[in-house]
Formats: sequence, C-alpha cells, structure tokens
Amino acid sequence: MERRHFLRGAAVAGAGAAAAGLAAPAVAQERQTWRMVTTWPKNFPGLGVGAQRLADRITAMSDGRLTVEVYSAGELVPALGTFDAVIEGSAEMSHGAAYYWQNKSPATAFFTGVPFGMTSRELAAWVRYMGGQQLWDEVYDQFGVKGFLNGDTGTQAGGWFRNELTGLSDIQGLKFRTPGLGGQVWAKLGATVVNMPGGEIFANLQSGALDAAEFVGPYNDLALGFHQIAKYYYVSSFIEPGLATELAVSKAKFEALPADLQAIVEIACQAEYDQVASDFYANDPIAIAKLVNDHGVITGLFPEEILQAAAAASKELIETLLASDDPLTKKVTEGYVAAFETLRTRTEQTDLPFLVARREYFSLG
Repeated sequence: MERRHFLRGAAVAGAGAAAAGLAAPAVAQERQTWRMVTTWPKNFPGLGVGAQRLADRITAMSDGRLTVEVYSAGELVPALGTFDAVIEGSAEMSHGAAYYWQNKSPATAFFTGVPFGMTSRELAAWVRYMGGQQLWDEVYDQFGVKGFLNGDTGTQAGGWFRNELTGLSDIQGLKFRTPGLGGQVWAKLGATVVNMPGGEIFANLQSGALDAAEFVGPYNDLALGFHQIAKYYYVSSFIEPGLATELAVSKAKFEALPADLQAIVEIACQAEYDQVASDFYANDPIAIAKLVNDHGVITGLFPEEILQAAAAASKELIETLLASDDPLTKKVTEGYVAAFETLRTRTEQTDLPFLVARREYFSLG
C-alpha cells in the first residue's frame, strides 16, 4: 500500500514537473521587449520626449507584456536609417516622420505634411475617418510595415534665415535644409534643398554649408540653438501646415501580437498624437518670447510674392502626383485631394471666421 501511494505521488509530481516545464515557455512568450529607434536627439523637447512617453505608455498599459526600449538618433542606427531598421528586422518600431521615406514612395509624404495642405485636425480626420489609414496601409504593405499617427506639432515655423527675405530673388541658390514635398516646392522657387536630421542642422548652419533651415517650431528650434547663427525667423510655414509624426511598426510582428496588445499600441499612438499637440501649443509661445526678448530674433511672415509663387508651385506639384505613373501614388494623391476639399470647408467656414473675429474684436489684455 505504501508502494502504491509512493507511485501515485511520484506520478503526480512527475505530471506537475512536466506541466511546469510546458508552462514556462508559454509564460515567457507573453512578455516581450521591442526596440524603438527614433530620428530625434535624446530627450529632445516635444518629439524625443514624445517618443519616450509613447514607449512608456505601451509598457505601462500592457503591464510589461510589451516593453518598449527607446534608442535615440545614432544610438542603434543613423537618424534617417530608422525605417530601414524596421524593414530589415533590427528594430520593431521606428519613430519619425513619413515624408523622410519619400525616396521609397512619393506617397509617404501625404501622411506627414503637404504644402498648403491639411491642418493637423484635418489630417487626423482623413486618416481616422475618411480612408487615409487604409491608403497608408497600402503604401506601407510594400515594405512590411504598418504606420500610425503618433504626434502633432501643429503648423510649423517657416524657417531660419541669415538674411531677411524681401522677395523671390533672395531665394535663388539659397542652401536650405527642408524635407518632403515642401522641399520640392522650395526647389521650384530657386533654393538648393538638402535634407538632414535635426541633430545635424546646427553644425551645418555654423559651417556655412547651410544658409537657412527649417525644422519644427520655436519649442524645438530654441533647444537646437539656431538663433545663435540665423536671426530672421519666419514663424508660419506654408509647407507644413499640420505636421504629423509616425510610429512605423513591423507588420508581421504587430499582427502576431494578441488583439489587446495591438489595441494598446493603436490607442497609445492616438493619445500621444494629442499629447504632443498640447505640448507644442503650451511651449511654442513661451519659446518664441524667449527667442525675441532674450536673443534678439527678428520674426515675420513670408512676403506675398513668395507665398503666391509657393502656392502655384505647390499646386503644380500636386497635379504632377495626380498624373503619376505609379498607381499607388496616384491613388493616395486622389484620396488626399478629395478629403482635403471636403475638410477645408469646415476649417474655412467655421474655424477661420471665428479666429479672425477674435483677433479683431476680443482681448482680455
């Protein structure tokens, strides 16, 4: 009897050990760590901080089941190599801006910012409710990647210039850092356009390799120190009216996640889109006051001659994309234009009249 009891006990213990052996890998598989590579300098206001906050949100919301580790520009891959890192599998996530990858497809630029195009609210409406996300998915399917809006700078600043701009003649041959479709517009106006990461702009301005540069706006630009070299700051951009940043995720790895973790990534990105917008809205006015009052920066708006020529160049560029030989670029452009023509009526018929009336007739100062 004792022997039978011993055998039963051994069997139970053996089964328990076997179950534990089988269960351990399953538990381990529930927790994973992903790498997020970014195009931003470490602790960079607004964008770099937003990338870290997004990673922390995903980690906390998943209770550590999906832990995201952030690598700033240059730590794991070069700043403009982050998208390729996701494609190649050396990182699971890239935090940057879709228009940085327009050499892969011109259609990518529509998910960041278009000259004279959508504001940030309009862009979010297109992506979330008017087919923009589906078009974005088609573009990124080519690369095995899925994109999410995850940051909003609002309307950006027009850029830093060593000398005042009085008209189109001042743009000819100007060495200007500016990316995306906007860079193509400035090139049409006569500038020599280059693109480079934000962390490299100051040194190139300082050396004279650049005559002018635009990056984001006062909050970021103050931190990067552009005011030490260029004193003329044009505060309203026509090429980036509502710039969005993106989280690009390996599609295969994203689809392998449980449904709740997929939802956490998506919802965290939506929350961060609005959080970053609030961060910039709160800090841009403070930064511009410091630039003017403490550093002698001269602010202004672009001359009418430049704005009119830029609008004509922007229209010409969009018409070229509408006639593109690439069916997907043509399809995205058509989708963007159709949504833009609808959404601008809301902005121009409702928001704009209010803003004009408030500026003209209302003050608490």
